[in-house]
This record gives sequence, structure tokens and C-alpha cells, in this order.
Amino acid sequence: MANGRLILGPMEGVLDALMREMLTDINDYDLCVTEFVRVVDQVLPDSVYYKLCPELHNGGMTPSGTPVRIQLLGQEPGWLAENAMRAVELGSPGVDLNFGCPAKLVNRSRGGAALLKDPEQIYQIVKASREAVDSALPVSAKIRLGWDDPSQCDEIVDAVYQANATELTIHARTKEDGYKADAIKWHHIAEMKAKYNLPLIANGEIWDYASAQACREATECDDLMVCRGALNLPNLGNVVKYNAAHMSWADVISLLIRYSKYEIEGYKAVYYPNRIKQWFAYLRDEYPEAKALFADIRRLQEIKAITQVLEQAHKDAHQ
Repeated sequence: MANGRLILGPMEGVLDALMREMLTDINDYDLCVTEFVRVVDQVLPDSVYYKLCPELHNGGMTPSGTPVRIQLLGQEPGWLAENAMRAVELGSPGVDLNFGCPAKLVNRSRGGAALLKDPEQIYQIVKASREAVDSALPVSAKIRLGWDDPSQCDEIVDAVYQANATELTIHARTKEDGYKADAIKWHHIAEMKAKYNLPLIANGEIWDYASAQACREATECDDLMVCRGALNLPNLGNVVKYNAAHMSWADVISLLIRYSKYEIEGYKAVYYPNRIKQWFAYLRDEYPEAKALFADIRRLQEIKAITQVLEQAHKDAHQ
């Protein structure tokens, strides 16, 4: 099957502008989607968009030239449409609508995956945003297979299709499935692709070249979105696209040093200890060295102490 686009997807609190900058610098991603902007009952201030997506200052692209599409989350069609229009006015190359976030806090306020229970509301949201945004720009959506049963997917996809979305990403699990590896159901995406004349993007359990090819074969989708796997394997984009060799540990630790310097200097410095540990929690699935190093830093709270451990690991890896 031909290789289509590869999209770096959103991960709330993880794949922020700095991470997008670093990962698009070393990978040939075709598109990034931001963490979601929560929309309730107003057009959000421009500052919210610039903070979430500083790439707006660069024509809606990362420094290496990868387009970045803003994602919105909410339940009110009118306000989502107004904010969709504002996002593209500020320079976002289209907008994405989140109907897949499984977080309990989001779902309790009828956002994200909670709307999978209400395909009619999904239709109204997508339709309103599609009508508000210039037809030359994409309005996409991201869903799961359903709330607790993949048979719910048909009605959900139909709602997105009838509302004239440009394209749709399907995470091949239900909300209740969470992220359980054995719950992945790629074949349901193929069923939707056969039924609807709507460009589909497959998402879920893509960790390397082999799983990407297996996903393409099972879903019959050329286009893929990766999220967690991009943190496990920092050069996953090029591994999937070109069957490139997995990034060496020496190169990974160099990337971590670079990330640390940027993060410590930025306004999110206070979050650095938790953020770097979070990244190590992913890396340790791919790199035994990361697992050992995670044990050394997991109890450290001071930035200087953590960076000293990383710098020593960097020296050891490059000897």
C-alpha cells in the first residue's frame, strides 16, 4: 500500500509547541495538530491561541516548515464555529474538532469523547464550523470508534460525513477501551472507509514501521496519525515514512539535553521535572538505557539535579 501523509497528533499536556518543534525538526511529518483549545461560551482571546500555538507567528508552521492545525474542543456549535473562524484568521491552516478525548474531566462537561454518545450534536458542531471557515481550508475531526461499542461508529462517521468535514481521524478503540493494546480494532476503520466517501486517517497502536504497515493494510488508509509512539521513538516519523533505522540512544540523550535547555529557559520551567519524567516513561518502552535512567531521576525534584544526571548520561553515551 502506498505511503500517504503522516500526522503528528495531539496529546494534552505533552505534545506542545516545543515538542512539535523538536520532533518536526528531525522527522518529515506532513502536519501537526495542537493540543485542544477548550471552548465554552465565548470567542477566546487571541493570546490563548498564540500561547497554545506560537507557530501562528510563523505562518502556522513549525520552524522547520510543518503546518500546524489548531484543535478545538467543546459542545456548543455556535461558539465552536466562531472560534474556528478566529483560529484561521490568526493563521491556522484549518481547524480540527476533538470528539475523542477520553479524560474524565473533559467528558463530565460534555466535551471530547462524551459527544460520541450524541452523533446529532457532532453533526451540528462540524456543520457550523465547516460553514464558518473558508471552504479552501480544511475542517477535520477526530473520533474514537464509539463510547463503549464499535458498532456506534457508523452513525458517528455518518454525522461527520453529512456535515461536510474535509477529513476524519479515527482512533481505533472506543472510549471505554482506553489505550489497551489488545483492544485495537483497525478493521472497523476499513468498514467505514468502504462505506463513506470521506478521507480517513487511521490512528492507534503505531509504534514502528511494521505496525504502521499493518495498520495501513488493515484499515486501507494511506494516511496515518501517530501520538504516543512519537514519544517512545523520537524519529518515529521517519521510521514510518522511510523505514529508517531507530534513533540511537546517543542521539536520543542529545535530544533530551537540547529539550531540557529550551524547557528550563521557557515559561514552563516549573513543570520541567514532571515533563522530563513523563517523556522518560515513554522512552523506557523503546530504550533499556532510558529505563535505567528513569530510575535515577524519578525521585528528583530539583531541575539542576535532573540535568546533572542527564549530562552525565550524555557523556557516557558519547564516549
